[in-house]
Amino acid sequence: MARIAYSTQADPDTTSRAMGHELHISPRHSREICRAIKGMQTGQARKYLEDVTILKQAVPFKRHNDSMGHRRGPMAAGRYPQKAAKEFIKLLVNAEANAEYKGLDSDHMRITHIATKQGRVIRGYRPRARGRSSPKNTETVNIEMIIQEVQ
Repeated sequence: MARIAYSTQADPDTTSRAMGHELHISPRHSREICRAIKGMQTGQARKYLEDVTILKQAVPFKRHNDSMGHRRGPMAAGRYPQKAAKEFIKLLVNAEANAEYKGLDSDHMRITHIATKQGRVIRGYRPRARGRSSPKNTETVNIEMIIQEVQ
């Protein structure tokens, strides 16, 4: 696994960061979740993601929304990406723990930067009839998150 750098720099005195490497979640789902929770406070973002996992709150899909049904609330197309939301909760808890370790107030933090990058593709094959095979690849995602203390 290669060392992946953060795409932006932040003040280490007031920020905390966390990164998830090669997570087995959908890149499309992770992009839409990033867009939805950027700028939220950490407690609000965690509540939002927990509501997504219990199918209470949908994530609005702005880019990848062909033939997708509308959802209740102030959105058009949306879905409930549960698997990706669980990974984002783990990453958010990690960032809050890093902030607490640095002596920052983890209750008053805001997500200032969150981005998803494509990870490596794990190649796999599914055997088919007559000796042939079809690709069955697993896409991975790298997620970086920077949270900053709010005055």
